[in-house]
Amino acid sequence: MNESITPVPLALTRRRFLQASSALAALPFVSLPAAHARPVSSDAADATAAMPEQIVATCSTFDCGGKCDIRAHVRDGVVTRIATLPDEAHDPAMPIMRACVRGRGYRKFVYHPDRLKYPMKRVGKRGEGKFVRISWDEATTLIADNLSRITHQYGPASRYVHVGTAVSGGAFSGDKMVRRLLNLHGGYLDSYHSVSMGNTAAATPYTYGTAASGSSLDTLADTRLVILWGHNPNETIFGHTNHYFQQMKRNGTRFIVVDPRYSDTAASLADQWIPLLPSTDNALMDAMMYVIITENLHDKAFIDRYTLGFDEESMPDGVPENESLVAWLSGKKDGIAKTPEWAEAITHVPAQTIRQLAREYATTKPAALIQGWGPQRHNCGERTARGSTLLATLTGNVGVKGGWAAGYGGIGNRKFTTGPEMPDNPVKEKISVMNWVQAADDPAQVTPENGLTGGETLPSGIRLLFSLAGNYLANQNPDLHQAVKVLEDDTKIEFIVVSDLYMTPSAKYADLLLPETSFMERWNIGETWGTGNYVMLSEKLVEPAFERRSDYDWLCDVADKLGLKQAFSAGRSEQQWIAHIWEQTRQAMPQENMPDFATLRVQRHHLFKSEPYVAFEANIRDPQNHPFATPSGKIEIFSKRLYDMHHPEIPALSHYVPAHEGPQDPLSERYPLQLITWKGKNRANSTQYANPWLQEVQTQTLWINPLDAQLRGLTSGDTVRIHNDRGLCQVEVEVTPRIIPGVVAMQAGAWWQPDEQGIDRGGCANVLSSARITALAKGNSHQTMLVEVTKHESV
Repeated sequence: MNESITPVPLALTRRRFLQASSALAALPFVSLPAAHARPVSSDAADATAAMPEQIVATCSTFDCGGKCDIRAHVRDGVVTRIATLPDEAHDPAMPIMRACVRGRGYRKFVYHPDRLKYPMKRVGKRGEGKFVRISWDEATTLIADNLSRITHQYGPASRYVHVGTAVSGGAFSGDKMVRRLLNLHGGYLDSYHSVSMGNTAAATPYTYGTAASGSSLDTLADTRLVILWGHNPNETIFGHTNHYFQQMKRNGTRFIVVDPRYSDTAASLADQWIPLLPSTDNALMDAMMYVIITENLHDKAFIDRYTLGFDEESMPDGVPENESLVAWLSGKKDGIAKTPEWAEAITHVPAQTIRQLAREYATTKPAALIQGWGPQRHNCGERTARGSTLLATLTGNVGVKGGWAAGYGGIGNRKFTTGPEMPDNPVKEKISVMNWVQAADDPAQVTPENGLTGGETLPSGIRLLFSLAGNYLANQNPDLHQAVKVLEDDTKIEFIVVSDLYMTPSAKYADLLLPETSFMERWNIGETWGTGNYVMLSEKLVEPAFERRSDYDWLCDVADKLGLKQAFSAGRSEQQWIAHIWEQTRQAMPQENMPDFATLRVQRHHLFKSEPYVAFEANIRDPQNHPFATPSGKIEIFSKRLYDMHHPEIPALSHYVPAHEGPQDPLSERYPLQLITWKGKNRANSTQYANPWLQEVQTQTLWINPLDAQLRGLTSGDTVRIHNDRGLCQVEVEVTPRIIPGVVAMQAGAWWQPDEQGIDRGGCANVLSSARITALAKGNSHQTMLVEVTKHESV
């Protein structure tokens, strides 16, 4: 029987034209002979212009806190333009949700010709990036067969789902649904710890008993002083935070920014910039507390009523003398008073500036010290996070309107969707996200001492790995060369499935590479971070081109081949899952008066009109009936739980301990510069790195202070080599006073681009970062790295 062939229509719709153009643009050196080129007729142009246009309010589901209201102009199945919230549509009950530069650039990202188009399997060695096209049936069969084979041979704990942040802003995602499928199929090795702010989350409960310690930003309207400690919302969050901060700035709030780098936030908000050496934050905090206490500026009544461990009279039982905060600061334990002069030698912050900062923070009522997530991404990050809680406690800024108890995030009154139901995971062992390389290389290395929970040993190493919408494997992972070495050995991890929009550095290490859909091509609900107060429908706007499929779509095929389709899908399409999640959320939060799904499709977003929320307000107002969730029921300046661990890197008092690869490390004689990274305004982590529009917004360079540049004979525009014992990166240098001497900085998230010698040409700092885990959280310390910078002499 002959196969019938449908003639190709002569009429070319706009959507088909863009799809064809995308395919041609992906091929090198394709051109059309001039003799065969024909101009588009005016009738065709008029017909295209006459097509009706829809303007749809939607949002992305990338790992971005704003969830800005973008207005997609859709005509004939194509998004032709991205606009944002017009003034007349703004609801005064909430912060403005206008799209940032990332939001305005989504169309170029979605319609870029380099997007993956077909399912492919690896040929050649892992990491070479060589693939051949296969069918979806073959792809899903490969997944099902390998799941069955590897599980039968090694057990369900051999299966792992890696971090996939590019979809973490939505209620429904492939990484959530693959976990659902694996749980239905026997379980998988789960992980814990947030790469973003896990060290803060682990440390804060040792002061307050909980990690949920942030207030809502609308409580800061009358705050007279805000100290942004390593917090850079102008480049990382946009939207809500800046709405409140700019409003406060206009009303006279004084802003002080403590940061090694003169960030865009410092440029737009700061009345004062205080630069310090990275990883020395606790020395500055210790000296501030010394000034506050010795000058009698602390809130005695607050300390006496609510705290434990301030002085010798308030210490818990079973602790020897001179372990209190007062004893530490005065030097009774180690013979060193923590004076501003002591801290100046460590931090490079002048002693008079330390005194001024301490006095101003202690005497301005109320004041908010808001710490960002950058400082806690050091191997001293837990101490730094907890240090800010001690300063807030000493000054009585906990549980009061206008004060701030702890680091940024963790706001207690904001609501989020329920997400898809998750069956129980039969595998009880868990690893830190920082343990996965060891778990694949040698599972015996992963023990309870360095991150394993739920067991004494791992039942198996990682043999099958899913990385859906994540570029962590071979880009964001610290000590990148160590991770890549393990990935290249396919006798360790035997099967790697990657689903993404682009051929990222991580995608090159896939055995099976699948073309994912963008947020414009699937259904979801966008969830704001803690500072937001709304959820927004992210509706499917256009059909995916080529053979792109959403993760949920192909996972249904895998489930079918495993005999689990009905249990996995519950008979729901992607849109029906979104409607179901929304209905479950409505039932869980009747007080919010959420509309039904049909109404949501019309109004697009729903506001949570919550009252302003002050963290620990009830604990301070009525401590008898609302004690803190600590063992003592009080704010624990001194933590007996930490004391009993007897670990020098996690002291019971969160004080300064020199960091590994910090400025006092002997390694600094060989590598005298501290390298830090920042999250830039033109991408979320590494997402949208491939967007050419956003590459124009900010180029990848290394910032270096003029004093350090002069010592090395460098001028702006020179190509430099940044190196340490772990790797080497080559990039252009920018000489600027916006970085403190002794420190260099690059934007995080650049794609790793190794040349034939293995030298990174993309400006990826992770070839230089350390895989050392933090002592308490078993978390990441990407930011702690010593390097040297030299001029690259071209041959």
